[in-house]
Amino acid sequence: MKTIKGARPRGLALHLALILGVLVSLFPFYWTVVMSTHSTSEIFQFPPKLLPGSHFGENVGNLFDSVDFFGSMFNSLIVAGSVTFLVLFFDSLAAFVFAKFRFPGRRTLFVIMMGIFMVPAQLQAIPQFVIMARIGWIGSLTALVVPAAANAFGIFWMRQYMRGAIHDELMDASRLDGCGFLRQYWHVALPVVRPGLAFLGIFTFMGQWNDYAWPLIALVNPGHVTLQVALSQLNGVHGTTDYGMVMTGALLALIPLLIVFAIGARQMIADLAKGAIR
Repeated sequence: MKTIKGARPRGLALHLALILGVLVSLFPFYWTVVMSTHSTSEIFQFPPKLLPGSHFGENVGNLFDSVDFFGSMFNSLIVAGSVTFLVLFFDSLAAFVFAKFRFPGRRTLFVIMMGIFMVPAQLQAIPQFVIMARIGWIGSLTALVVPAAANAFGIFWMRQYMRGAIHDELMDASRLDGCGFLRQYWHVALPVVRPGLAFLGIFTFMGQWNDYAWPLIALVNPGHVTLQVALSQLNGVHGTTDYGMVMTGALLALIPLLIVFAIGARQMIADLAKGAIR
């Protein structure tokens, strides 16, 4: 009885701490919503207003008049969606080879890949720009998609996941059934590692959606940019920054991310639960 009585206060304290953490995490989103409904002068008032205002429609209209919001969002959707699909395919395929097959030079190749993983992205910008310029892709969305089609982090993450999720007995059974490499990858590996793929998909999509530096360098046409670059142009549209309009753009840019996160997280949790039942 003492153990049960002592566990209840600890459980209550844990739940209160979790609720507090959720509220702290959600406050930036709520504050973004509040600021997107106020004018710039109201945003800088003291004390700050904590309730939504009445300028959301005006801010939306100013946003659409200042930048090609939907065109830029469409470009970001193409880039983020294409990169996510390619990363899930190529990274999982390479990770499957590293995790479940032995071949000469495997460790050397993996060490080289981890070395590439440690190179900062800023150091890759200049040689990457030179290569894209020589190919003739500068100014097109191809320059954003192809260089990001595979990455060392995704291969490392999926390799570690596959090593624990795909048992050797399952691979041996598939070989006895006559499965080749591609059938093993498609019918044995992918159904088991879908939670890992869901996480990698969410991580990759969010990273590409929020990427600013490389699209700013590669897309030389100001009228043909991704959403993050277009939103950065709002700072100098009218000489002075309209922060209500900027926050409205940031709020609308969050919607696709929330949708992707909700779908991916639901798929990840469902697959984990299904695997636990099995």
